[in-house]
Amino acid sequence: MSTDTFRLDGKVAVVTGGGSGIGRAIALAFGSRGAAIHVLDLDEDAAGSTSQEIVDMGGNAVVHGCDVADETDVERTFGEISSHGGIDILVNNAGVAHIGNVETTTGDDFDRIYRVNVKGVFHCMQAAIGGMKERGGGVILNMASVAASVGIADRFAYSMSKGAVLAMTYSAAKDYASHGIRVVSISPARIHTPFVDGFLEANYPGREEEMFAKLSATQPIGRMGTPQEVADLALYLCSDQAAFATGTDYPIDGGFLKLNT
Repeated sequence: MSTDTFRLDGKVAVVTGGGSGIGRAIALAFGSRGAAIHVLDLDEDAAGSTSQEIVDMGGNAVVHGCDVADETDVERTFGEISSHGGIDILVNNAGVAHIGNVETTTGDDFDRIYRVNVKGVFHCMQAAIGGMKERGGGVILNMASVAASVGIADRFAYSMSKGAVLAMTYSAAKDYASHGIRVVSISPARIHTPFVDGFLEANYPGREEEMFAKLSATQPIGRMGTPQEVADLALYLCSDQAAFATGTDYPIDGGFLKLNT
């Protein structure tokens, strides 16, 4: 086996939502494998914390405060990045969640989810893909969800957004395969991130442990996934070892999609 397995030396990677959770884990994993990381987040302080961890481990990272829902902000940010060299890898991880069904989801709720989770992915893909064409290739990894493929209670707007991410992944993969650009997605089930802890604290005060156990049990494997497990899959998909992978969604779900009957 090659000693360069899953190395990203010489690659420039952009990770949106890199200040916490899955995005942070991906940025750290890529940075530890030789990539120069541009950490984008609406919370610039959080992005700075991730960047500092990469630098402390001997890696290379740059911080960008960026609102992916704002086309002008994305164009500015990607223009800054491109002025210092091309982008080899784009990880579209930034996103927001929402709890609600058709009746309880407001128009403002729906628009917010669409702006961040759908248009945010579109803005970043559009900003990066021209440069990838000029350079003769690249990798775009979009973060979808199991909610894109199956019905989950009270996730109406969120499911809509992740279904759109999945469809955009397939379409872009088809359009740009001849340009050497691979486009793939990952669909996690429940992953234990700070968002989960905050959600439980806000909605189930005093019952956090009970509800955490209940949510964990929805995965047949009996637990939630970890950000690091998602990051390890992302590392493979963005490495040269995954050169034959494009136009495919990769569930990482503890059996959620196939074993829940």
